[in-house]
Amino acid sequence: MSAIRLNIKKTWVAGLAVAMLLGVVTTAQARIPGITGNAAPGARIFNLETAIDHIVTSDGDSFMMWLYRNLDSDPDHLVSSPQYPGPTLIVTEGETVTVNLTNNLTVTTSMVFPGHQVSATGGASGPLAQEAEANGGKVTYTFLASHPGTYLYRSGTQPDLQAEMGLVGAIIVRPVDYNEASPKAYNHPETAYDREFLFLITEMDPTLHRRVEQGRPVDMTEYFPTNWFINGRNFPDNMTQDFVPWLPTQPYNSQPRMHPGEKVLIRLVGAGVDLHPMHLHGNDFDTIAVNGRVLESAPGAGPDLAWKATTIKTVPGQTADVVWTWTGEKLGWDIYGDQPHNCIDGDADGFDDATFEYCEDHGVPFPVILPERDSLTFGQFYSGSPFLGGTGNLAPGDPGLNATAGYFYMWHSHTEKELTSNDIWPGGLVSFMIVEHPSVEIDPQNP
Repeated sequence: MSAIRLNIKKTWVAGLAVAMLLGVVTTAQARIPGITGNAAPGARIFNLETAIDHIVTSDGDSFMMWLYRNLDSDPDHLVSSPQYPGPTLIVTEGETVTVNLTNNLTVTTSMVFPGHQVSATGGASGPLAQEAEANGGKVTYTFLASHPGTYLYRSGTQPDLQAEMGLVGAIIVRPVDYNEASPKAYNHPETAYDREFLFLITEMDPTLHRRVEQGRPVDMTEYFPTNWFINGRNFPDNMTQDFVPWLPTQPYNSQPRMHPGEKVLIRLVGAGVDLHPMHLHGNDFDTIAVNGRVLESAPGAGPDLAWKATTIKTVPGQTADVVWTWTGEKLGWDIYGDQPHNCIDGDADGFDDATFEYCEDHGVPFPVILPERDSLTFGQFYSGSPFLGGTGNLAPGDPGLNATAGYFYMWHSHTEKELTSNDIWPGGLVSFMIVEHPSVEIDPQNP
């Protein structure tokens, strides 16, 4: 962690500190930001257009993109800019989904919706989908959201180039009996979760974008990405809040936070053209579904074929739903220090009912003697204390970014070059899961 101190930008330090302080707002169910379109009986209608705009990268560069824009009003955030990735479409199982696309690019484009049976009207027939002509062409796509799960949408015209240019997004289909107070990913109780987050993974070859902007020919056989994104942002920009004004075309963050014992659903989408091995520190996760289908041995069995791992391959065009949790069980020391607890003799689950402390470790001292404050360089996410929710004296000049004294677990690509932005660290496919003390309130809109 101390390496983060070496090359970090002052502007990011200030921005992250503010973002972390603002993140402590209210208790409620964390949910993925997106749009729900226009409702009709048994139907959901979205109006999108393509547009040219720009995004910024964490190393300070800027690139031209082809992006989707939501044409309908959004009462939550009033986002009207084109965005990368495209708006996350949130629908309910059993609804008929209609997407009206207007193409404002100077090239033909289309949309495909893997995992769904799609019909289309308007435009012209293309190799993969009905296509909207350049400069104002329109196509309407319709499909039945027949199965809950996590899905991808993207361009179906020159998909290697157009997905690279930004024409990608996610679809979340809620189960028909979805309840925000006690949510499930699928129609089975073993897919229940407490918080959910989207990790849509893409990459970028800056040279390609320069060529497109200059009207020069593009050769995809020379494709060489040097930029990597989670939800359209590089680290550390992805740790700041959703919908910050200084990232108008990159509204979504990828900063998961949770309390001990909570189940966290991560919806992974391989939206680019490369494979990326995403590694989640802290505990194993359970992969419960792939491509919007529960890993079950028989209908209704639930995820009995789920597998545990610490790294998952985000395959191009594939989605996966994984569940991760953290309890501190059997660490061999009291994660809170010797604080009061509510463990009851013979408690079936072995955890404190209030703090989710592992009862056998209550009062067990921290097993390492910590060095003196000035004897080493602390990482910027160290609170000065080894205890969850605890703070202590930090070294002189330490900015103290861990304002809520949580535990930070690095979640990142296991391909080392993907931890940079244009060969500059920090950047790329890096985020952190922050395990917060139970007393820390987490804003469901900006966790």
